[in-house]
Amino acid sequence: MRALVISGGGSKGAFAGGIAEFLMKTKGHEYDLFVGTSTGSLLIPFLANGQIDKIHDIYTSVNQRKIFSNNPFLVKHKKGQEYVSINHLNVLWQLIKGKRTFGESRNLLRTIKKNFSTDDYEKIHYKAKDVIVTVSNLTKNRTEYKSINDFSYEDFCEWIWISCNYIPFMSLVEKNGYQYADGGFGSVVPIREAINRGATTVDAIILESENMDYQKVIGKNPFSLMVSLFGYLLDQIERHDITIGKLAAKNKNITLNRYYTPTKLTENSLVFNKKAMKEWWEQGYEYAKAKDGNVNLR
Repeated sequence: MRALVISGGGSKGAFAGGIAEFLMKTKGHEYDLFVGTSTGSLLIPFLANGQIDKIHDIYTSVNQRKIFSNNPFLVKHKKGQEYVSINHLNVLWQLIKGKRTFGESRNLLRTIKKNFSTDDYEKIHYKAKDVIVTVSNLTKNRTEYKSINDFSYEDFCEWIWISCNYIPFMSLVEKNGYQYADGGFGSVVPIREAINRGATTVDAIILESENMDYQKVIGKNPFSLMVSLFGYLLDQIERHDITIGKLAAKNKNITLNRYYTPTKLTENSLVFNKKAMKEWWEQGYEYAKAKDGNVNLR
């Protein structure tokens, strides 16, 4: 059984899309199992249906309005550079309403349902593919994996959305009596879950550079500092996931192929820049193409 695993990474998912396009369209890889976290959860239902051109169009045309119903960020451009700061008015409005997050992402759920139809949902069942998204159950303090085979169309769309909700900047969701958030808080790169579900070959797309050896830009105000802190914590979870995945693959004699980003793509993956994402998709394809022929378990 061959599995495709895609990590979390927000807007960097465009780079993962380029890699997946090479693996599936150029190399002709067919996958029985798709496992994703956050932006990976957005990609995998379309990839399971072979809708690569469709998800390419989505990722290269998305903007902040299609994600946020209340956007906590302001993006400014100065001398060709992009600067991200807090949208004080929107954040204040959230606090006045008694919300526990700085922003809301209801528009993302609408975007998912608009592009992933009930017919698309049924096609995945017909193809006997398993599509699994990662979510964090904050109430029970545990990571959960939701398979498309266990839920209705409406429920599964919500699980995809929940997997992407990077709190406290996006929506905190209550479902079935529990509080849920982005799956990356528990598992950024769910390699082990793919192995536990029977995968014998795993292609893992990891939306971070392999050595993570670069100097981060630390926030200059409490809000942006929080973004930097969360990035640091998720980097540690990602390292742990990769280490555990490598050990599980080695112990069970699983072929594990890992695809990283060759460089740091962005400091804030919650900013969705159409031009940058189009470039990242192309870079992902070219990266996978260059890597082809030298993909081995390290």
